[in-house]
Amino acid sequence: MSDTATPSVLFVCVHNAGRSQMAAAFLTHFAGDRVQVRSAGSAPADTVNPAVVEAMAEVGIDIAAEVPKVLTVEAVQASDVVITMGCGDTCPVFPGKRYLDWELPDPAGQGVDAVRPIRDEIEKRILGLVDEIAPVS
Repeated sequence: MSDTATPSVLFVCVHNAGRSQMAAAFLTHFAGDRVQVRSAGSAPADTVNPAVVEAMAEVGIDIAAEVPKVLTVEAVQASDVVITMGCGDTCPVFPGKRYLDWELPDPAGQGVDAVRPIRDEIEKRILGLVDEIAPVS
């Protein structure tokens, strides 16, 4: 695979403070530079959910410096795979993109105990995604 064929993935949820941040962090962690990773929210929060930061730290991934980002048309257009997590009809749809909708509980307002099972489910899905779009050669 040449450098120009690096697949790109965009994770979208409403606040870009929980699920999409965890998914982006896991994909970066497992795939490294084999995948371009973006995340965004249709109505971004001011900060990443502290319980999500804590839950990710428990598995050795530091997302404390991450900041929720607003979803842009450009981010969608620049991505090969768009994975939505409960953003409803606010995600722009473009032909030629692959869309996956991951139904996951929203960790907003939840403590770290409630975030852990969401984190673990996201990790499982990310590992499957990596095997599919960026296998280790």
